[in-house]
Amino acid sequence: MTNKKKPQMLLHAAGLIYCLLCLIPFVIVLSASLTKPIDLSTYGYSLFPREVDFNAYKTIFQHPEVILRAYGVTILITVSTVILGLLFMACAAYTLSRHNCLFRRPLSFYFFFTMLFSGGLVPSYIWTTQGLHLKNTIFVLIIPSLIHVFHVIMIRTFMQRLPDSLFESAKIDGASEFRICFQIALPLSVPVLSTVAFFNAMDKWNDWSTPLYYIDDKNLYPLQYLLYTIQKNIQVLLSQMELLSSGTSSLNPAEMPGENLLMAMAVVAIGPMLVIFPYFQKYFVQGLTVGAVKG
Repeated sequence: MTNKKKPQMLLHAAGLIYCLLCLIPFVIVLSASLTKPIDLSTYGYSLFPREVDFNAYKTIFQHPEVILRAYGVTILITVSTVILGLLFMACAAYTLSRHNCLFRRPLSFYFFFTMLFSGGLVPSYIWTTQGLHLKNTIFVLIIPSLIHVFHVIMIRTFMQRLPDSLFESAKIDGASEFRICFQIALPLSVPVLSTVAFFNAMDKWNDWSTPLYYIDDKNLYPLQYLLYTIQKNIQVLLSQMELLSSGTSSLNPAEMPGENLLMAMAVVAIGPMLVIFPYFQKYFVQGLTVGAVKG
């Protein structure tokens, strides 16, 4: 082995070890979902279950309509937020990236100012429920998440690196700003748009706080909020079982579905993201290093 290859081999080995360490938590969650509750309470978490048990998954899919409905709501709000959010943020970023925009500096300051200060939860709740009347509607899970200022700045920075000669040539050929934006700027900005799309998808897929504030209708529960309610119900159930078992009852709280059911729900919830991630991975390096080198 040459001296030049030794550092490269060490870097590859370090990267492989780091990947394995990142994989361990997911393996532990999967193992816990396949472990009996009494084994979890007795031996704790481990990489491999002492005895494989699928009762947690049987409990989840005992009423599959609840899970499927939550999946449908989550997919709907995620896809809608990603598509509409990319449209609005890309248009705003294109406007801010154009040097011939008359109010480019004031608009940029306006966007940046919203990152420093916010109205707070109470004014947002009052405006959303009493002003816009969006409570207990699917739109409250979509509209407030359409624009993230940081993502607008990311896209704008990427578009500023595009050659001005492209836009000038299109202008000379008679192209309008809309055509330049949708047929030139956006196709050339696929790396950063894909990165932003994945971030938005992850954000909405894992969002449970928005339905906590604004959703009371169980038919509109997204998957993560359903997981949250199941966790709360399990905690209440276990506390009641402990009170019953302290008397003459023969019920054992350790045999009741608990952490294994919660871990099984986490595995079910994270599944689609594991399938989507490899598609966006190739755009991450180029998308996340936007503005790192200014030419």
